[in-house]
Amino acid sequence: MPTKNLAGKKVAILATCGFEQIELTEPRKALQEAGATTEIVSLKSGKIQGFHHDKPADQIDVDVTVQQANAGDYDALVLPGGVANPDTLRIDPDAVQFVRAFVESGKPIAAICHGPWTLIEANAVRGRTMTSWPSLKTDLRNAGANWVDREVVTDNGIVTSRKPDDLPAFNRKMIEEIAEGRHHRGNRGTTQQEPISAR
Repeated sequence: MPTKNLAGKKVAILATCGFEQIELTEPRKALQEAGATTEIVSLKSGKIQGFHHDKPADQIDVDVTVQQANAGDYDALVLPGGVANPDTLRIDPDAVQFVRAFVESGKPIAAICHGPWTLIEANAVRGRTMTSWPSLKTDLRNAGANWVDREVVTDNGIVTSRKPDDLPAFNRKMIEEIAEGRHHRGNRGTTQQEPISAR
């Protein structure tokens, strides 16, 4: 992985209580090692509770609330998984609007495991090839995505992976896409698809 190739980039990590800890901490570490600045954006200030599967893990400090955050201040967005985390985010109008702003601007988005649930609410999946935790397969297909079972998939700046085991590939592709910058996505989530990467 190239060193410091994200210098000057600022990345929002949107999460709330119930996030899968490693799916937040490992991408954040990779981004920071590549030179990016990261901020944890959440529904409320203070700390959010991480989980290791179904067991409580660490609490993470929130940098800014989603009500205060401006998507225009960031170069990319990361959506960790965990079941409760995206399920809570996708019913919060401010969180959904925050995600939608990244979709509409064409900025890179990286979502792992259950993270794509929030992308469905933000109208970001129709016409895209994506992956996720297997239980989201029907939800994504019903929302118009082409779901595939691969460790990492990239479609026009949106990177998705299935599970924590995919993190090395997810992090590599996430950094590559953020280094490339904005992607033109057309209207209402339709795109010309880029080649799918399974590396």
